[in-house]
Order: sequence, then C-alpha cells, then structure tokens
Amino acid sequence: MKRAIVAFLAISSTVLAQVASAAEMKTILVFGDSLSDGFMLQRTEAYPALLAKKLQAAGLNFQVTNASAAGGTTAGGLKHRIDIFILELGINDAFRGLPVDQIQNNLQQIIDNVKARNPNVRVVIAGMQLPNYAAEDYVSAFGKMFGELAAKNGAALVSYLLEGVAGDPSLNLPDGIHPNAAGQKILAENVWRVLEPIAREIATLAKG
Repeated sequence: MKRAIVAFLAISSTVLAQVASAAEMKTILVFGDSLSDGFMLQRTEAYPALLAKKLQAAGLNFQVTNASAAGGTTAGGLKHRIDIFILELGINDAFRGLPVDQIQNNLQQIIDNVKARNPNVRVVIAGMQLPNYAAEDYVSAFGKMFGELAAKNGAALVSYLLEGVAGDPSLNLPDGIHPNAAGQKILAENVWRVLEPIAREIATLAKG
C-alpha cells in the first residue's frame, strides 16, 4: 500500500495541475493492486487506461489516474480531490490470511479518508472472490464483504471484477492469476457497465 500511495502522489501531481487549468474536467482515481496495475503488461493495456478510452469515445470529459501498484494491500489512505473513486483492493490481504473484518475495516478507512476530502465523491467498489481452497466461512465472508461495504457507503459495486476471466487460461498470464491483455479488456467491460451511468450523471450535473 505504501508503494501505491507513492505512485499515487507522483502521478496525481501532474494530473491535478491539468485539472486546475481545465475546470470542466472531472477526475477518476483507480486505486488497486496488480490487477489494476496491469501486472506484466503495458499500462496502456490495463483496464484503467481502457476505461479512459471508453470515456473519451463516449464524449465524457474525465481524466483517469491509475494509482495502483503490484502487491497493494488495504493499509493506508488517500488525500487528493477525486470525483469518482474506483477501489480495487483486498485480495492480497486475503492471500496473506488477514482476518476479513480487518480487511473490511481497512477498506472502510480508505473510503472514509477519500470522502472526508471529497464529500461529493462517487465510490465504485470492485468486488473479488477467493478460489475455494481455504476455509469455507472465510471464502464466503470475503466475497460478501464488498457488497456490505457498497451498501454501507452508498457505493456502486462491480460484483466480481474477474467475471469471465478467472480460470480461463486464454485470458490470463501463465501464473493463472493475472489477466493478460485480452483479459484486461473484459475487466474494462465489467467496470464500464457500472461506471458509465455514474460518469454520465456527473457530466450532466456539471453542465447544469
């Protein structure tokens, strides 16, 4: 998470300067782990960059900042102005055996930090699921956690970020965990279905 925050600070300084000179532009921050970072891929192949292209094609004036980092966990927070916040974290914590309630508390703290500085921010939570290799109660609790967070915070939910990708060798790198470029395109579609109406609503309010 510390590496992710450093990456966030480095990337966002330039982006926020651009935003200041173009007040009509809105900002989307993607804060996640290697799935959002585009592990072993070019950043342009990761789904946040693909979302930026979709927004542009739809005529929606948003700057997308990808502040994700491989190995990112839920410890930490963010401090900059954001209009839409896409949060994709938790799976690395689960792989390390962190209790689900602690993961949930960490994610809630991140959301609270963002909302404290961005009262009107719209939050999108990218849900994850664990392979069924651990204790059933842990797997179930982890999967339900994202929906609970979304409900508590009035956030939009991508029910399962890796839907249509997980378990398909043709859509993943040889490690069987991280999506390849083709898999990232599906991730972009999974997020876009949830993001598009929110972005359109914000754009309409900005014009009004």
